[in-house]
Amino acid sequence: MAGHEVLCLDNFFTGARMNVEHLLDHKRFELLRHDVCQPLFVEIDEVYNLACPASPIHYRLDPVQTTKTSVLGAINMLGLAKRVKAKILQASTSEVYGDPQVHPQPEEYWGNVNPIGVRSCYDEGKRCAETLFYDYHRQNNVNIRVMRIFNTYGPRMHPNDGRVISNFIMQALMNKPLTLYGDGLQTRSFCYRDDLVDGMIKLMNAPDHISMPVNMGNPNEFTIKELAELVLELTGSKSRIIREPLPQDDPLQRKPEIGRAREYLGWQPTTELREGLVKTIQYFEELHSKYTQAEALKLVQAQ
Repeated sequence: MAGHEVLCLDNFFTGARMNVEHLLDHKRFELLRHDVCQPLFVEIDEVYNLACPASPIHYRLDPVQTTKTSVLGAINMLGLAKRVKAKILQASTSEVYGDPQVHPQPEEYWGNVNPIGVRSCYDEGKRCAETLFYDYHRQNNVNIRVMRIFNTYGPRMHPNDGRVISNFIMQALMNKPLTLYGDGLQTRSFCYRDDLVDGMIKLMNAPDHISMPVNMGNPNEFTIKELAELVLELTGSKSRIIREPLPQDDPLQRKPEIGRAREYLGWQPTTELREGLVKTIQYFEELHSKYTQAEALKLVQAQ
């Protein structure tokens, strides 16, 4: 809508054609089925490298492929940016901090990551991708941007991606028990998707000297128990809350320090959790009312 021509790549492992169907007839939008583990030869000015399943359910289905997507995908996209002298942005993650021993997490923190755990394919894959970005920058002068994304949510999330917000909303809408892992006192900071996209574009458009990693997320911190109670309130669900053991390497605290984003980009999130949840619940309500759960999942997977 800003006048750019956009080439969108997706291998549809977790994405869905239905998410961009409103853009398919737009004269400046093109959709191409492609896996970033394979080289790409196109003429472009900017690359947003967002490729990689980002929820534990999805990235643990094929952990080897998850690592390949982060590492080989970064190599291929950096090679593309190097060839055509394009700016390239890496969608990194707060998972590079692991189960942090510093709170909140500043960009200077190197993290506390298990290199051989069940989440390592994602955590270490993203850490290696950052290494590649900075080596291409130092060795080949590639113009890079690195954003570390904290928990993000909003409409068009996959209904079965295993993330806490989509889990709670779907469970509440189906009047099933909300699954709380551990004591529910572990914390997360939830950023609404519109705020994140705004920050992503601001980072891409920032002056070239801003090549350091930049945290992007909402610094307002909530316990998972508080989130469950808020979802129950907003959905009006009569679901009860049940507890399960905490998964391996699940971080106990997540809160971004966003001083760099404020200082260098003039960015900070503006959508409060309650407001964002209302919009997200509305999307899942429409999906749930239109299809049964099985039909909705089949529709997303088929796309």
